[in-house]
Amino acid sequence: MIEERLNSLGVKLSDTQHTIGSFVPVVITGNLVFVSGQIPIEPGSNSINAKYKGKVGRDISLEDGRAAARLCIINGLSELKQALGSLDKIKKFVKVSGYVNCDASFTGHAKVINGASDFIVDVFGEKGKHARVSVGASSLAFDSSVEVEFIIEV
Repeated sequence: MIEERLNSLGVKLSDTQHTIGSFVPVVITGNLVFVSGQIPIEPGSNSINAKYKGKVGRDISLEDGRAAARLCIINGLSELKQALGSLDKIKKFVKVSGYVNCDASFTGHAKVINGASDFIVDVFGEKGKHARVSVGASSLAFDSSVEVEFIIEV
């Protein structure tokens, strides 16, 4: 059912992992699932699209930052599908943590991470409503504009 909803939105999940480092993309403990920080790598690619690199508000627009946050969630859902076998096992999104690469004067963190949160609610409805934090960072790995991690309940 969730994959049908994603397909109706024109979203195709990747079947390749994007882990770049000494960690695993998903950890399951009890009924909680922790998805490691996701960066905006396009499906089928091994690198960040240039339009999602740099500081939001300086190098890229707020709207491109929102799109990058949405792509981070799509990548996390790809990892979840591999770990769980089906996204229909998701009972609830518990928490989303979003990091925005920006200058000290930037204050639109919440607006950028809304790109992730809005997408989750669009796809999962009530199950997608979650607690959240959005934080500014002076830099992120690979000059990513955004990184998003999340916790779900299964």
